[in-house]
This record gives sequence, C-alpha cells and structure tokens, in this order.
Amino acid sequence: MKLLVVDDHPLILEALANYLAVAEPRWTLLTALSRDAALRLLALHPDPDAVLLDLALPGTRGLAFLAELRRDRPRLPIVVLSATHDRATIDGALSAGARGYVAKHADAAEVVAAIKTVLRGGRPIASASDPRSRPAADWPDGLAAGFTQRQSDVLRLLVQGLPNKRICRDLALSEGTVKVHVSAILKTLNVHTRTQAVVELARRGLDVDSMRAH
Repeated sequence: MKLLVVDDHPLILEALANYLAVAEPRWTLLTALSRDAALRLLALHPDPDAVLLDLALPGTRGLAFLAELRRDRPRLPIVVLSATHDRATIDGALSAGARGYVAKHADAAEVVAAIKTVLRGGRPIASASDPRSRPAADWPDGLAAGFTQRQSDVLRLLVQGLPNKRICRDLALSEGTVKVHVSAILKTLNVHTRTQAVVELARRGLDVDSMRAH
C-alpha cells in the first residue's frame, strides 16, 4: 500500500507517519508539502494507491489541484483532508472528484480508516452537522480561552512547525522565555507534544490553516 499525503503542515505529516509506522508498517508513506512537490513525487511514483490532499495548499487553490489530479489520473482515489468542512466545501470537493472527505480534527486512526473505506469503494464524508465543522473564527479571535496574547503569538509559530530558535528570532524573545510559553501552551491544551497540540486545536474546531496564514 502506497499513500501520498499532500499537506504543507509538517506536524500533521509527522502524526500520520508515527501512526502508520506502528499500525500499518507495510504502508509506504510519500509526503509532499506543495503542489509542485506532489507532481514530482507522482512522476517518480506513478502508482500510489491513494492520495490524501489538503485543500489549503500555498500557491494553489485546493479544489483546482484536486480537479487537475482527477483529470490527469481519473482512477486515482483522492481523499480530502481539510480544516474547513461546511456543506458547501464538502459538496464542492465531491463534485471536483474527491472520493472521501476527512476533517482535520480526526485523529490518524480515523484518517487511515477513511482511506481504507475509499479503497473498498466507500465514500467517507465528514459530517457538516458536527459542531466542530463550523468555520473557525479568524486567528487569534477564534482561539480557545486560556492563552495570553504572547502565548497566542508563540502558538501561531509553533503551529507552523518552527523550532524554538526561530520563534525566539521572530518574536525577539529569549529561548528560556519561549520554552516557558511552549510549556504553558501544552499544559493548557492538556497535551505533551507539539504534534498533539496541533491535533487538539483541530479537535476543538480551530482552523489550523488560518493560524498558519497570519
């Protein structure tokens, strides 16, 4: 089983890779952070069993790239992974050729289960009636209560996958101060790692893509 994941968020890719290494060790995971990288991988590996595609890729409209993939590879099953899952977006993705639609608040096991469902001929669809499916408010106003403004600034960069030294430079903070903020963020979210923090934010219905865009 060969799965191509196209998502520009490194922590999402890390979470999925960690899960597959344990739960599905026979799967081969290919990852691309952009449209161009995905096309290069498809040229080298023209036979993936499925594609997991983020709609919010930089430099391209997700639905346009989805339609492009369907046009050039009509037999390739594509499952959309998105933090936006209102009914209009879901219907648009399905009309563009997606075989399934998974919300980013789903955990890695649910994502893999959705891919397996698609490979069996099913069509897993995120529920637009789920209260977590409502479009998230703009960052940082949509952030759950419990963070200071500076913690919100650190979290925005943490979500981008930046290391502490880069966060220090961008926010003009000492490394010790950043470590204190990161520890406080993880404690507030009741998680232990950055990857878990991203998953928890998505679980709460916060649009991780919007966080990265600011």
